[in-house]
Amino acid sequence: MFGVNTDGTGFTNLHSFTATPGLTNSDGASPQAGLILSGNTLYGTATGGGSSGWGTVFAINTNGTGFKTLHSFTATTGASGVNQYGANSDGALPYAPLVLSGNTLYGTATAGGTSGNGTVFAVNTDGTGFTVLHTFTPTVYGTIDGLPVDTNSDGTYPDGTLTLSGNTLYGTASHGGTNGQGTVFSIFIQPQLTIIPSGPYVILAWPTNYAGFSYSAYTLESTTNLGSSAVWSTNSPPPVVIGGDNVVINAASGKQQFYRLSQ
Repeated sequence: MFGVNTDGTGFTNLHSFTATPGLTNSDGASPQAGLILSGNTLYGTATGGGSSGWGTVFAINTNGTGFKTLHSFTATTGASGVNQYGANSDGALPYAPLVLSGNTLYGTATAGGTSGNGTVFAVNTDGTGFTVLHTFTPTVYGTIDGLPVDTNSDGTYPDGTLTLSGNTLYGTASHGGTNGQGTVFSIFIQPQLTIIPSGPYVILAWPTNYAGFSYSAYTLESTTNLGSSAVWSTNSPPPVVIGGDNVVINAASGKQQFYRLSQ
């Protein structure tokens, strides 16, 4: 990584990625995506290197100090002709630039994930809280107009930059989809409501935030039926925060009750 003044002076080598014996190292290799700047910190991805050779997410100060590997993608297994890169839990080969919102970075890994077809991920700017937001599904091999294609419902190999609007991420996958020619996708990051019966009570919980998205604007509502005449009310007590979750404890009434989160 380098810096240079807009008049061509002051060229500076900010970071030189280390050697990769066995394809691995501590910081990454082959950085192909552009960097993003926040304050005095640059954030980026490297497509190779790292602890398993499948790439890293990193940060570095604009003066070249403070390099930090925020995430090193894990080893893949089960590579084959159909799944040439193999599968893992978090993704591999992050080719695209990152997107920053608050203290959270969002990005795509072109390969890896549980099907080997890529992931969408989030990680905090201090390297904590790595989260897989979506792992692309397996493909089915077939032919369309006599040409071989791999198809699925959501796409494969997301290698483009994400766009963030509100609580929704938008992106592209270069292959897969119903015709095997790629997809445009969106991911709406919404809270998941957990309902747990506990003796004479019902415990309802949902996160205060997830992958950088705040859920403070969501309200717990309930109704006794899901028909066209359903009336949703907000009769529950206000939530209390326990361990990072919004928690509401209601007495079990013995009657049918449905709950939802509404924004």
